[in-house]
Amino acid sequence: MSGTNAASGAAPCRFAHYFVICGIDTETGLEPDELAALYQWLEADRQGKDPDTAATGENFEQSPLKRTFKSKVLAHYPENVEWNPFDQDAVNMLCMPKGLSFRTQADSREPQFHSFLITREDGSRTYGFVHTFYEEVTSPQICSAMQTLYQMYQAENPSSASPSSSSSSSMDSLASSLDEADSPSSSSCRSAACGGYDASRDTLFVSKALCLITPMPFMHACRRFLSQVHRAVTAASPPPLPLESYVHNILYEVPLPPPGRSLKFHGVYEPIVCQRPGPGELPLADFPLGQTFTLLGVENLVHLFNCTLLEMQILLYSQDYQRLMTVAEGITTLLFPFQWQHVYVPILPASLLHFLDAPVPYLMGLQSKEGTDRSKLELPQEANLCFVDIDNHCIELPEDFPQFPNKPELIQELSEVLLRYGISPVGGAPPTSVPTSTTTPGSVSTRHPGLKSQQALRELEDDGRNGNLGGEQLAVLELLQGNATLERLQALAKRTGVRVEALRGVGGEGEAQGGRTAVEEEELRNAKLNVQLREVFASRFTMMFADYEAFVIHSAPDLESWLTNREQMHNFDKASFLSDQPEPYLPFLSHFIETQMFATFIDNKIMSQWEEKEPLLRVFDGRIDKARLYNVRAPSLRSSNYQRCTILKESAQAIEQRLLKIDHTAIHPHLLDMKIGQGKYEQGFFPKLQSDVLSVGPTNNNRWSNRTATAQRRKDRHRQQTEHLTLDNDLKEKYMQEARILGKNLRQPKLSDLSPAVIAQTNWKFVEGLLKECRMKTKRMLVEKMGREAVELGHGEANITGLEENTLIASLCDLLERIWSHGLQVKQGKSALWSHLLHYQAREEKLEQQQAESPVSSGPERRKSESSIGMPSLRASVIQDMRHIQSMGEIKTDVGRARAWIRLSLEKKLLSQHLKRLLSRQALTKKLYKRYAFLRCEEEKEQFLFHLLSLNTVDYFCFTSVFTTIMIPYRAVIIPIKKLSNAMTTSNPWVCVSGELGDSGVRQITKNVLEMTFDCQNLGKLTTVQLGHDNSGLLAKWLVDCVMVRNEITGHTYKFPCGRWLGKGVDDGSLERVLIGELALPNADEDSGRGCRTPDMQHSPGQTRRVSITSMGGRGYKPTSAQIQEAIGEAVNSICKHFHKPEKERGSLTILLCGEVGLVGALEQFFHNGFKSARLFQKTVFVWDFVEKAVAYMESADQMGDMQETAPLGLTCVSLCHYVSAINSSPRNIGKDGKFQLLVCLGARDRLLIQWLPLLVECPVIQRMYEESALLRDRTTVNDLIAVLQTLHDFPITLEASLVKGIDL
Repeated sequence: MSGTNAASGAAPCRFAHYFVICGIDTETGLEPDELAALYQWLEADRQGKDPDTAATGENFEQSPLKRTFKSKVLAHYPENVEWNPFDQDAVNMLCMPKGLSFRTQADSREPQFHSFLITREDGSRTYGFVHTFYEEVTSPQICSAMQTLYQMYQAENPSSASPSSSSSSSMDSLASSLDEADSPSSSSCRSAACGGYDASRDTLFVSKALCLITPMPFMHACRRFLSQVHRAVTAASPPPLPLESYVHNILYEVPLPPPGRSLKFHGVYEPIVCQRPGPGELPLADFPLGQTFTLLGVENLVHLFNCTLLEMQILLYSQDYQRLMTVAEGITTLLFPFQWQHVYVPILPASLLHFLDAPVPYLMGLQSKEGTDRSKLELPQEANLCFVDIDNHCIELPEDFPQFPNKPELIQELSEVLLRYGISPVGGAPPTSVPTSTTTPGSVSTRHPGLKSQQALRELEDDGRNGNLGGEQLAVLELLQGNATLERLQALAKRTGVRVEALRGVGGEGEAQGGRTAVEEEELRNAKLNVQLREVFASRFTMMFADYEAFVIHSAPDLESWLTNREQMHNFDKASFLSDQPEPYLPFLSHFIETQMFATFIDNKIMSQWEEKEPLLRVFDGRIDKARLYNVRAPSLRSSNYQRCTILKESAQAIEQRLLKIDHTAIHPHLLDMKIGQGKYEQGFFPKLQSDVLSVGPTNNNRWSNRTATAQRRKDRHRQQTEHLTLDNDLKEKYMQEARILGKNLRQPKLSDLSPAVIAQTNWKFVEGLLKECRMKTKRMLVEKMGREAVELGHGEANITGLEENTLIASLCDLLERIWSHGLQVKQGKSALWSHLLHYQAREEKLEQQQAESPVSSGPERRKSESSIGMPSLRASVIQDMRHIQSMGEIKTDVGRARAWIRLSLEKKLLSQHLKRLLSRQALTKKLYKRYAFLRCEEEKEQFLFHLLSLNTVDYFCFTSVFTTIMIPYRAVIIPIKKLSNAMTTSNPWVCVSGELGDSGVRQITKNVLEMTFDCQNLGKLTTVQLGHDNSGLLAKWLVDCVMVRNEITGHTYKFPCGRWLGKGVDDGSLERVLIGELALPNADEDSGRGCRTPDMQHSPGQTRRVSITSMGGRGYKPTSAQIQEAIGEAVNSICKHFHKPEKERGSLTILLCGEVGLVGALEQFFHNGFKSARLFQKTVFVWDFVEKAVAYMESADQMGDMQETAPLGLTCVSLCHYVSAINSSPRNIGKDGKFQLLVCLGARDRLLIQWLPLLVECPVIQRMYEESALLRDRTTVNDLIAVLQTLHDFPITLEASLVKGIDL
């Protein structure tokens, strides 16, 4: 994709940049692979042994045929290409990832094909395609060296000279071959004669690789070219022209096809066709997606696609390099218009296994060894890992991640596309009858025997026609990538019901009937399937992000200032975008818009103001514009209904037209001006090519160089024009490396230098990257959270949702897991953080037992004295919090426990302190982590803890709101106003605590203790407490200041202010009160324990901290009429805002109705204004008395008659009388203020308040009880009040059970 850049600019658009030959260097002889030595050094380091005493590559426990030896790049043509310098070490390592492999005539030696890619530092890619075959060793020195090694091996291991254990298994991976000593059972004997190597008896073969390096992934074309070159070497008669002619032709005379065109060029025996998509089409992807779907099945592939989009760590695992590459490239091409931004190594050489330790997202492929068990594979971290076992067609997913929107419909649409091409959407099930670990695409789908045999047949035909080893017996085996032996093929054939002989016949026939068209047909079929599958995914993004442009924030005047301030800028209005999306999409989208690939996509969009559009973005924007033309997307279309892709047919037709009507034909291979007599043809041996004719291209101006010269001149002119517009490259490079992508320089590890020092340097980059990511995440969490609280205080607009907050916290959990996984000595369990906590817990509990005697005695005494004034303090303890998590039966895994612990610590504002305490046990950290681990870098660790400390400035409920079904211990303390009044109360008190998730039920409190603990299911944020007593005994009056209730797990303490009497004949005669709570701020000494020195003023204020008119100077304070009207307006406004929030984020309506600044309090002030009795009788008469008198007046028979003349008024009158009598006849002993509160709440709920007000105003009682100046007697004010309250009619007000208990309407 981005490889196109490499071919443009100064580069002539050549199809291939290099032709490379790798193999054994007969001059230097057999050298043990340095990488093997390095791998052993790393393994020793990982296991805690002294790495320097590890072996140096020689391994006498293994048969020499199984050892790895150093391969070399024997030749590459041309010497260098200026726009794509040749990286010899990387190419050698990726052409032969396991080094040289030896065989004897007894072993299977069929050729293998695989591809690789190298990502350059600017992010552009170069592709390599490799054909590996076995060539007879003619050098007597090599044969005798092998004989000597074998004798030494026999002397070291006399028992293993028996035939059963010394055969070489198929190109074992270096990593697993080093473990082979532990599992001799895994090696299998290929024939009776496989007793090792004897120079007098056996013929020795060694692997050799032919490789083409190209700027674009023309996989099919390169595969066919290389297999034809190899066929020319093994054929009985020499090829029509010397091999140099064909190599020269593909290097210098075959151009890249222009966009939207097809090109035919000539291999050794048959022509080869390739095509390139046009400017408006999806970019080139030549790896067969059909095979990826066959290997994994549609559902697994959609899971993998989802994990890739959410930037998890993805590890592909297969015996076959080509499968690793096919799946990796397949999954990344499906990401259009986004691009994978992190470490991308589809084939991870054994020497780079330490990259699996990378604490960053990655997509890597690891070669498995035949017969190895997945459980033996020790991976440094699995909390956030998606493990894809390609050969066994299964996938292990991380815990708890959002699903891709409309997943079932997407799977259905993809399945239909696959079935049209005869591919089963189920994917492979592990084989039952045949004990091989690799199943081929043809053998996997046991449920569709018909499809299965067709598939096997078609693929065998295909390979026969492609000319891969045309007439030879081995051609049949080419398709079964990884099923190495003839026995296996026959077992497979038996199962599919296809006879091998018949297949061989079919293959030959295909060629005889003019193979060209059949090959074209098969390629066409693959290309059409590829593009249709990709279009289905692309259309999902086109639908989901159709309006993304509207939310891009263009804030910088020019590119330079944008690049300079990139990190401080908000580039995308995430909250508005999410608020515009269908509800079912939100869990996925809120995660996805936090990823690096989405950020980069938006960055590219912003940069396109000043620069040429990035190609993927151009295609995507074009599609959105086209979709708008055909379908003006009205807001009503923002539904979650699945819309199928409508352009499947036309996308397939475009490819069909290109492949059937060839646009360009390259020059035929021709004789070159060569020295005669060199490079003599010898069957089975690849000749030494004449480098002088291959090092330079043709001097004459051939057809295409002329044609491209003008295009090149045009491009150069365009480049010169745009150069003065674009920014100088240094700043841009700095931006690319620093600001945009963490670990961008780690995208592709540099393969050439792998000394321990370089590994340490790499790890240092990881440490820096982790610290930077931590800084950015905590900053984002703070900015968003404080932004929302500012809104609640009345500033600006809300820009975070609970969903988004949950996403940010989940990504913080992922980050902590990655930090704890970095540099682990030995992995234990799937969660590195929880494993560390368990070690810490074991040590601390041991210490606790040792000190168990002394500190207990003083504890209870202290608590007793405290209990009379308030809550006993809750000690901050890592262990205690762990025990809470361990006692939660709902959480079943270590990863889940670690996440719950992080959420709990964050909610308690103890995350930084807990982690600091955990890391303060340095002996433990040293035991668990290597010296380069993040947690052992002192300065970075301090900064990391400091960033986490900043999260203490905001309130999170990320534990309480997620674990809603767990049992939680609560402690309630009743605080009386007079210190003695609790001792003097003879009645029996009770309490009932209610929260957003339920209530505790009535709990009796032991007389005169006034403190209790009880367990009940999580109540969520607490809202009300009902407090009462049974009025028994002589001293049944009780003056209560407040009730305090604490959640003993999270430590959240709620204060429920009261400040009034409970008792008959005192205050308003109430025996029970409903108290409205607010979260109490932790007191200073508790706070200091959290290591947060924030002064009280800077605490993030809660909703109810505004100054209330009811609390201004207490009861003596009289608010002005303007203040009262403002308070009512604000209370109504708060309720309206409450209902405009998404349902899950609304919080408690009770507080808005009955709280300190609630509607009830504001209306109470309205009714108190000008109330005569308050001055005359000093609180003996209450507003409720006025309501009762008014109702009594209405109920008197003659008044009823008057009122019923006007029917609606009469009905209203009846409703008011009905409600008041229901409240009065309630079995609850609530006082007069409580009754007024209840009337207001019921009136608001049933939309009757505005009908009742005129009745009360019209009632003659008002003149006796209110002064002339009272607000209630001012018609205009009352009409304004009615208009304000009218707005509440739009909302469905529901009342908490604690408020309406016992009311029968």
